[in-house]
Amino acid sequence: GNNLIALSSLLKRYEGKVKCIYIDPPYYFIKNKPADSFKYNSNFKLSSWLSFMKNRLEVSYKLLKEQGVLFCHIGEEGVHWMKVLLEELFGEENFVETFIWKNTDNPDSLSPKSRSAVEYIICYEKNKNNSIGYKGKNSENGDAPLLNSGNSIHSLVFPPQTIKFNIADGIYSGKPDRVEIYGECIVENGTNKNTVTLIGEFKWGQEMLNDEIKKGTYFLVKSSKFSIRFQRKEATTMAPEKFIEEQYLSKTIGVGTNEDATSHLKNMGLTFSYSKPESVISFLINATTEENDLILDFHLGSGTTCAVAHKMGRSYIGVEQMDYIEDITVERMKKVIDGEQGGISKSVNWQGGGSFVYCELMENANTLIEKIQAASNETINSIKDEIYADERIVPYITREELKEADEAFVELELEDKKKALIALVDKNKLYVNYSDMNDESYAVSEIDKEFTESFYAEV
Repeated sequence: GNNLIALSSLLKRYEGKVKCIYIDPPYYFIKNKPADSFKYNSNFKLSSWLSFMKNRLEVSYKLLKEQGVLFCHIGEEGVHWMKVLLEELFGEENFVETFIWKNTDNPDSLSPKSRSAVEYIICYEKNKNNSIGYKGKNSENGDAPLLNSGNSIHSLVFPPQTIKFNIADGIYSGKPDRVEIYGECIVENGTNKNTVTLIGEFKWGQEMLNDEIKKGTYFLVKSSKFSIRFQRKEATTMAPEKFIEEQYLSKTIGVGTNEDATSHLKNMGLTFSYSKPESVISFLINATTEENDLILDFHLGSGTTCAVAHKMGRSYIGVEQMDYIEDITVERMKKVIDGEQGGISKSVNWQGGGSFVYCELMENANTLIEKIQAASNETINSIKDEIYADERIVPYITREELKEADEAFVELELEDKKKALIALVDKNKLYVNYSDMNDESYAVSEIDKEFTESFYAEV
């Protein structure tokens, strides 16, 4: 249902519990793009879009944990406006990065000025903690120098058999080059027989050296210059790069494009425009969360975020107000549970299983729609005035826009007038309030009452 109402309904149970929010919201379209590209309302102006997003972001902010992170996926049309909204809400100090994702292998060839093939993913933390890194791709794990020009000159103590030598066995001392050997270094069978103290411009201090040795890191001396290097037992994880076209996940799956997403959905027998590939969502979830963390997407679309979270062992909440959630999103999640093998399935060894709960905000528009359908030429205008006067029905339409619609309304035939009003009510559905649940006129079933009570119960 309406994601603003749904988000507000989640506050009592989930405020401060969401680790990661990912959204791919409807964009503000400009230039020659069709006005109805924004399916939530076919006549949104920029100011209305900003209000639409601001209201939802403010509620979702409350749902984030103190160390929570938000990713907003946005195109060129809206990236600058969205950055302003997020900066105001999160604060400049909590900005992390605007990642750039290559979204297509086939950029538009019609424009004579440029061929765009990227989209943007704006990232903020609720309270930025610079000591907490994000997981990107693994390092290549080759040996690397322990010396670094400009670092302070200090000593490091290496326990026996922690250094491997590519030079002849023997006793070494003095200052061969950039490293000074304090005392003697006895090399026997290609390793240091004794405890060795070296002095130089080292990257690490003794505490870090000791920690690395515990993890299995060993050290290399390849020549008589004693330019010591280190080799870790396992590859380390590097932070994500800004441009994520060539990034890889921990399971070495590449970050895909929109074409990959379209192909994946088609293979499941589903059709949805502009779905994001599972790999790009997986990349972000992998970077910032752990198993069982709670993920939220309140512009769920085809359900990619929930599908990925499910396969990666995260908890998740998805919200979508368009009717395709039943035919596309829910059906996709059923296929995930059945073990479908598209997207990231093979990279995370997905075998199926698990469950999800699907529920709807209870609508309260049927009575009004029935009244419209039964209207005559004599009553249709009074019903229209009733709808226009109700802020619950038309919360995002300005008085000026209503006046323009009113002028066009006069020229319509009765059946077209009915269609226009029903469409208006259908796009801005009314819902039954929790406080009215026991009102018999709403005919709420006992099963729905029981579920609603359990949802709002203290946990």
